[in-house]
Amino acid sequence: MRTLKIKSFILSLLFMLPALIVAQQDNSPQAFWVHEDVVKPGMVEEYEEVCKELLGHMKTHNIQNDGWIVTNTADSRYLFVGAIDNMADLDKSPFPGLAEKMGADKMGALFGRMDKCYDTEQDYVIYLDKELSYMPGGITQTPEGQNYRKFHYLYFTPGNRAMVKEKMKAIKDVFAAKGSKMDYRVYKSGFGTRGEFYMVAVAGKDPVDYAQKGAANQELLGEDGQKAMGELWGSLLKYEEIAGQMRPDMAYSPSN
Repeated sequence: MRTLKIKSFILSLLFMLPALIVAQQDNSPQAFWVHEDVVKPGMVEEYEEVCKELLGHMKTHNIQNDGWIVTNTADSRYLFVGAIDNMADLDKSPFPGLAEKMGADKMGALFGRMDKCYDTEQDYVIYLDKELSYMPGGITQTPEGQNYRKFHYLYFTPGNRAMVKEKMKAIKDVFAAKGSKMDYRVYKSGFGTRGEFYMVAVAGKDPVDYAQKGAANQELLGEDGQKAMGELWGSLLKYEEIAGQMRPDMAYSPSN
């Protein structure tokens, strides 16, 4: 962040609602604020060291926030994710009590070290679309023992918005009809994103487990799956696939 004030404001958004389990039981979209640091490849070690130092201060002083989850991608991007109810949540006080307990100067120096690790950062809102997601056992962002991630970005034009959504529904119907064991979550782009997209997050134990599950799922879905996927692909503007890893060692949850 360019200043401590901005960094504190952004990271305060990560503490507003529990993010490990999506608590809403209906199908209304859940909003998430995402803060993304594009870390310089040569600064990854130092960046993680500073983040974990901040985490240590949070734990030491048992800051009573709802916590955050973190993922980092293969291209050295770190995404801090927290749930929000609405845009009014953005006005809530950042790090309640932390600066006072650890010292404002010390806190500022910590963020100053972090700022040197990247030249680019961005903040945006995405929405978990539970209607399009396929998780028969219940929606969770952190399935146990499955920290590996593949993020599939499906970009489309505004004119194709309704069509793409219908084709996403068709794919979910095929997964359900075939009893697929490979579940996924779908997020829709929101405020601050560049262009419109659906992001499909798929979890696995590791790259090998992910590949094995993908091959088995493709065989299970058969021609019906190929047809549904082909129709979706024909409606897209662009597709990107990014590998990532959940980082429970960088996540925070206060003790009672």
